[in-house]
Amino acid sequence: MTQLPILVPAANLAKSPSNVRTVSDAIADAQLEANIAAKGVRQNLIGVPVSRKKGHYRIIAGGRRLDAVHRLIEKGVFDADYQLAVLVLGNAKDAIETSLEENFFNLTMNPADTCRAFQDIIESEGKTPEDVAKRFGLTERFVRSRLRLADLADPIFEALRNAEITLNVAVAYASNSDRSRQAEVFELLKDGYYRSNVNEIKRQLAEDTYVGSDPKALLVGRDAYIEAGGRVDLDLFSDSTTERWIDGDLLNRLVADKLAAAAEALREREGLAEVRVIPATHVTYNDTWDLRPLKGDTPELTAEQQARLDELESEIEAANEAWEEADEEAQADLANRVDMLEAEYRAIENQSPILTEEQKAGALAYVVIGHDGEPRLHEQLYVAPVEDETDEDSVQETGDDETVGTGAGTAPGKPAYSQRLSQELAEMKSELLRVHIASDPRFALDLGTFWMVDKATRHSGAYDLATELKADKPWSSLSGFQSGTLAAEEWGKIDEALDRSWTEAGDTCQRYDAFCALPDEARAAWLAWAVARTLHAVTADSKAVALINHLGTKLDIDVAAWWRPTANNYFDRLSSKAAILAHLDEIGGKELSSRYGASKKHDLATSAEKIFAGTVPIEAELRDAALAWVPDVMRYAEAAPDVVEVEPVAVNDEDHGPTADELPQAA
Repeated sequence: MTQLPILVPAANLAKSPSNVRTVSDAIADAQLEANIAAKGVRQNLIGVPVSRKKGHYRIIAGGRRLDAVHRLIEKGVFDADYQLAVLVLGNAKDAIETSLEENFFNLTMNPADTCRAFQDIIESEGKTPEDVAKRFGLTERFVRSRLRLADLADPIFEALRNAEITLNVAVAYASNSDRSRQAEVFELLKDGYYRSNVNEIKRQLAEDTYVGSDPKALLVGRDAYIEAGGRVDLDLFSDSTTERWIDGDLLNRLVADKLAAAAEALREREGLAEVRVIPATHVTYNDTWDLRPLKGDTPELTAEQQARLDELESEIEAANEAWEEADEEAQADLANRVDMLEAEYRAIENQSPILTEEQKAGALAYVVIGHDGEPRLHEQLYVAPVEDETDEDSVQETGDDETVGTGAGTAPGKPAYSQRLSQELAEMKSELLRVHIASDPRFALDLGTFWMVDKATRHSGAYDLATELKADKPWSSLSGFQSGTLAAEEWGKIDEALDRSWTEAGDTCQRYDAFCALPDEARAAWLAWAVARTLHAVTADSKAVALINHLGTKLDIDVAAWWRPTANNYFDRLSSKAAILAHLDEIGGKELSSRYGASKKHDLATSAEKIFAGTVPIEAELRDAALAWVPDVMRYAEAAPDVVEVEPVAVNDEDHGPTADELPQAA
């Protein structure tokens, strides 16, 4: 290999068949060509001499650069004698290996590094995004998108650099240029289920922001918003309707001011008692459900209006008759005409009610924002609520204008709240309490336990507990079932040992305080009891059996010590004698099962109960195996057992085998 590259005319260079790269990318090739056109080829090629053609070389590394130069020569961008630096290999046998090294060890740039590189070029060289795009054969939109990534909040940018988030996730965060908002959403989602969900990230970032075509934005106006300090998120392809206004709180304040001024002007102009503001395009049911609509008198039709209705009826009838005989194109025209005539008919027939000045003086109206951004008076008026000035102990009222007092024994002059306001205040009060409960795990544990056990020990409703948390005993299809097992006896002992002194303390608050005053061990016992009683009974074919088995394994439960199969709870319930004999075969083989093959099923079940209870004098090894045995369905096995085909044992139901009383002699 020579020490230094030599300059060779591009016309004397050709790609070598030994070049391992055979597949390229048209877009990437165009980007490379644009960069070479702007800056030339800055990295030498590697080639081998062509035999019997002095000064000619086959390129084994740098073929894409060579192709780009040839294209630029054809386009007239480079002169025909354009030269390239070539490092000539002395041994052509190294050609394939060298080509592979050139391509195999090529590391794609990290997107974060690309972003900062573009940013450095623009800042240090005074270039524009358009200049960078031309230099690297990219679109201006691509360059601007990478520059936007360069301005991401630091935690997000570092996550991109360290490959902790994907490029798509980073682009989602860049959809909002507010770096503080980006950081808030990233901190909220980074450890959660939605950390890589692009749509959820964009949704979170778009909260409390508005596009320029939003009615709120149209109402305030772009100039007024910016003058008040509002920020607009722009990119190359946004316009006045798609740009995003990211200071939602500021915009909402400006909207409130504009609507308040419009409401006051409308109140004075129309002579209304009250005009309320709704910063939306419509009035919802929740805003008016406790108000009574104001009904005016529908005006009688004038002679001209009645005559026009008669004309419209005739025209509609004639159009419908003509439609039946018209062709497809004419039918479409007639259908449109009928729609227009019917709309005019409804407009005349359904006139707006007329309100008297007295009615207006006691009316409540709503101002909303039209889709064009103009304040609009909602078409329906309501009877304005009248403040009760009586000296009643409570401001509780009934009827369409239902209001709610601040509580029992409300003093005169206290505010009367609508149902809607009462609910909103309750929501905010609950939010405050939730935050503090969630911030104190020990408090939450005591409260949660109390909620569950207080409801579980009652015989009536629990509406005064103000919670959805409960520890109800699951429903069972086995009505009145009593297992009679050791576990059932132990559960009764646990239940009896619970300290129930707090249940007699008085009302809910007093019971709660009394419960919290119990020793730690007593409260912990109630928690364990409440959690345990919620456990469902799941059959072996249920998906939930995997967790049941896993829990039993973690608790290292010795099933054989707690539960023994009996004729009543197991053997007599099996479908055939063969199944019982198969279980005997499991512990003692054919020798044991054959001893009882002639028994009737009930006698066999009774015998099996005694064998597996260890009360039959059989061999010590068989006895130990029998006492340790439980059916697979009762084991807490991590994996479901394989289904084993049971080979029936020859039986003779007609023969009378040994009875339970004869069992000792069977051994």
